[in-house]
Amino acid sequence: MFARYTAPAVAIAAITALATMAVLAATDGATAQTVNQPPDTMAARVEACTPCHGNKGEGTSDVYFPRLAGKPAGYLYNQLLAFRSGRRKYPPMNYLLEFLPDPYLEAMAEYFASEHPPLPQPAPSEVSKDVLAHGELLATSGDAGRNIPACVSCHGPGLTGMQPGIPGLLGLRANYISAQLGGWRYGTRTAKSPDCMQLVAGHLTEADVTAVAAWLATRPAPSNPAPVPKGTYALPFGCGSQPN
Repeated sequence: MFARYTAPAVAIAAITALATMAVLAATDGATAQTVNQPPDTMAARVEACTPCHGNKGEGTSDVYFPRLAGKPAGYLYNQLLAFRSGRRKYPPMNYLLEFLPDPYLEAMAEYFASEHPPLPQPAPSEVSKDVLAHGELLATSGDAGRNIPACVSCHGPGLTGMQPGIPGLLGLRANYISAQLGGWRYGTRTAKSPDCMQLVAGHLTEADVTAVAAWLATRPAPSNPAPVPKGTYALPFGCGSQPN
């Protein structure tokens, strides 16, 4: 989810908000509210997330911090667990989540999953039409000769994901998508077995990654961006519906 901080002010804001999260997580609302306490709402509890991911999880101008809003709660929860355990490595996220308990992470995931700010308008692509066509082919049809399934075979015909654990791919910048595919390719991002994304990404070339990322970033918002229900379609490689 997180990739990097770009300014000291952002880090300071997040760390300040962490104090709020820690206090609220420890008390979990057991202490009576007073004028000196922050409001005990989930919106207040996730303020440490907002400098990078936006007030509603809609994302910010930094291309390396993804949209969280509307993604399946199971997927978001799995990512939080992975950052807390260190399986996904990004120091600010690892630090923010280190002492938060499972129920708290579940509540955070449910909060962002329930938010539905509008998807951003896709930015014009800087790559050629041929590159975009190659990305569209891989995303919609795959390449059976290289054992590459289509993106739509897991993330759905509308690329909106499937409950409970497959994220949508819309509203993300090309650089972010490329960075994540690179992480899967080189093993810096992993999931529990079967690590289906690592299997898929391992068959992609640099040109494939550029093309797929560019094409996905051009996709407009569908009429219904919500993830489809669990079991709506079969997944390749025997993957389950809780990749993380």
